[in-house]
Amino acid sequence: MTEEMSRVQRNAQTSRKQPKKNSSKAKRYAKYTILTLATLGVVGALGGAGVFAYYASSAPKITNSALVGTSQTQLLDADGNVFYTTGSKREMAKQSEIPKEMRMAVVSIEDRRFYKHHGVDPRRILGAAFANFTGSSLGLQGGSTLTQQLIKLTAFSTAASDQTIKRKAQEAWLALKLEKEYSKNQILTLYMNKVYMGNGVYGMKTAAEYYFGKDLKNLSTPQMALLAGLPQSPSGYDPYVNPKGAKARRDEVLEAMAQNNVITQAQAKKYMALPVTDGLMTTHPSSSTQDEEAKVDDAYIMSTLAEIKKLGYDVNKDGLTVQTNLNQKVQDRAYAIGNTADYVNWKDDDMQVGMTVTDPNNGKVIAQLGGRNLKTLQGINHATNTVRSSGSNAKPIVDYGPAVENLGWSTNHLVLDTPYTYPGTNIQPNDWDHKFMGSMTMRYALAQSRNLPAIRTLQEVGYTKSSEFLKKLGIDYPADKLVGSSAIGIDVSSEQLAAAYAAFANGGTYYKPQYISKITEQSGVVKDYKADGSTAMKSSTAFMLTNMMKSVITDSYAKMINTNAYSQAGKTGVVGYADGADGADVPDGAAHDTWFTGFTKSASISVWTGYDQPDEPGHYLAEGEEQYVALHAYKALMDYVMSGGDDGSDWTMPDTVRQVTVNGIKEYQVVGADVANEKTIGGTGAVSTTRTPTVQREQQTVQQSVAPVESSTEQPASETPTSSSESSAEERSTSSSQVESSASHSESQPASSSSNAPSSSASSTQPASSSSAPATRESSR
Repeated sequence: MTEEMSRVQRNAQTSRKQPKKNSSKAKRYAKYTILTLATLGVVGALGGAGVFAYYASSAPKITNSALVGTSQTQLLDADGNVFYTTGSKREMAKQSEIPKEMRMAVVSIEDRRFYKHHGVDPRRILGAAFANFTGSSLGLQGGSTLTQQLIKLTAFSTAASDQTIKRKAQEAWLALKLEKEYSKNQILTLYMNKVYMGNGVYGMKTAAEYYFGKDLKNLSTPQMALLAGLPQSPSGYDPYVNPKGAKARRDEVLEAMAQNNVITQAQAKKYMALPVTDGLMTTHPSSSTQDEEAKVDDAYIMSTLAEIKKLGYDVNKDGLTVQTNLNQKVQDRAYAIGNTADYVNWKDDDMQVGMTVTDPNNGKVIAQLGGRNLKTLQGINHATNTVRSSGSNAKPIVDYGPAVENLGWSTNHLVLDTPYTYPGTNIQPNDWDHKFMGSMTMRYALAQSRNLPAIRTLQEVGYTKSSEFLKKLGIDYPADKLVGSSAIGIDVSSEQLAAAYAAFANGGTYYKPQYISKITEQSGVVKDYKADGSTAMKSSTAFMLTNMMKSVITDSYAKMINTNAYSQAGKTGVVGYADGADGADVPDGAAHDTWFTGFTKSASISVWTGYDQPDEPGHYLAEGEEQYVALHAYKALMDYVMSGGDDGSDWTMPDTVRQVTVNGIKEYQVVGADVANEKTIGGTGAVSTTRTPTVQREQQTVQQSVAPVESSTEQPASETPTSSSESSAEERSTSSSQVESSASHSESQPASSSSNAPSSSASSTQPASSSSAPATRESSR
């Protein structure tokens, strides 16, 4: 019993002692954990300090001249000359010129603890995190102090690639350093002189004059508040564009000033009741000389600024130096062609132009003209607009290029200019003359720009293959957006056409249009930009289409631009009016769009001419010289470009192409294609066709189709079309918009056969409508 009790007691004692052992272990684990965390914390801190020190050692140098300097962006031409600077002339404010209330307005909304921190504010960083949850921005939102913002404006960019831990560490280090070298008011003055204020205005002194016509010291408190709030979003709080947003931001600043004891709550309430437009200037003086100079390069400037934005930069804040590909001499000539009567006979001052020049060998855009007689800067850029139909500039890239690429057609492939009905409909498109020329070679159909062979070719190629071909040329036209009339016109820009045709010129490589070659950031970082070419087509396709487009210049009315000085190729395009189009009272044969896109080995130039409002009285291009303006403008510019000694030699046939002589004519075949079974004119696979006897002269036109159609580029140029047959090279198909039932696309129906007016098919983007609806007439010369 006693022994049993003793055993029980021992077990009880053991059980009582066990928790002490467990407690001891827990303490040891806690101690080790704390020591481990502490060690990791020290290591982390040391590591962080090491990384911070490493980043700080590579921070850019900040000079006084850089702090005082502007954050404007400069554009340089290919020779390194500045041709554009963002913003207007900046007025620098002395520290004594800035009233205390103005300084405190900025501090209250941007950095309320500005006079207490040493450049970096940990408390502000925590406050910013809290503000992001509460939605407040009264001097707390955003972790950067005013000192850091000044560093950012001086040495860094807003590009996403610059938003890194390294950049933030360098920014903090430089801010701490700056606070040791400059006083608070000096730093604030530098910031207020440098910051972007919208509408091309830099610095608050300049902004006071621009927005209110006053010196800083004469501004009212609510006017100071408006200026203090602008830097966060100059465009978003623009009082001219968004007065509601501007007032909300101004009132936010007034509330921040009241909370910072700069003004009372009663004063803030009183000022908030005033309209944001109180005292706002309605007109602004500008430099007419500066504006006139900017007009010369206006389109190029717009395209370059757009490309910079795509790269993630803010040209108004990042202080970039941008090397462009602009050839200023070519640009000056393009401007002179568009804005004087020295080269082209423009119908009137309202007639417009869009023109782009690219280098086929690298994609560099060397010049661009976006309009004539510009009344405002950076408005419409007709060179990059994609809202007008290309007319028959589409045929090489929508129809015949894909046919050679995918079907292996020879240049003398047989195509038919006979009556045609769109599949699944009763719609029959026509050419301008309502006549049918029977069978002809693909070369002749392209040179004479006949519509029906082009439409048939697109149907044989198929929308999918055509769309794929276009995409490789930088033109995103989905297959389900293509319709039958796309064969003779798609909505496209001169920039896109110049780049697409350049791929023919260089043997099949597409280069995306490139405006920028190099960007130098404020920190000194240099970034180079070069277009990487991609294979757009086979060398056989490029050569054969180029060779066929040489026939456009030697064997159509476009021979007026032919020259012995250099070898060139290209395609015309004319877009006419719909029969009975609303608001359009125009004569027969009138057009509202004309195009010419042509190229040499050294340059690809696309030109559009027309009117912004083509349905207004008189805003049409009459048949004849008015429709030749695009050709003349192209020739005037290409002659100038090639006068510098650039390569104007003829193209050499690649080994992927075989030359054959058919009835004394040089024709070309794709090596490896099944030419034995191909339907050609005059070749092994030649076939006879049933010709519809619609007109008496048809037999003669069929004979024309097998007559020599390729002339040497040394043939002397003819100044004007010499016969009615050349004029008949116009292809205009008359139509009314209708649904193409087989593909659910809008399409066109023929006009009355008794009409003598030239006409054309509906634009590919025209919505479907009833057969009685007016159609776009499209024609190409």
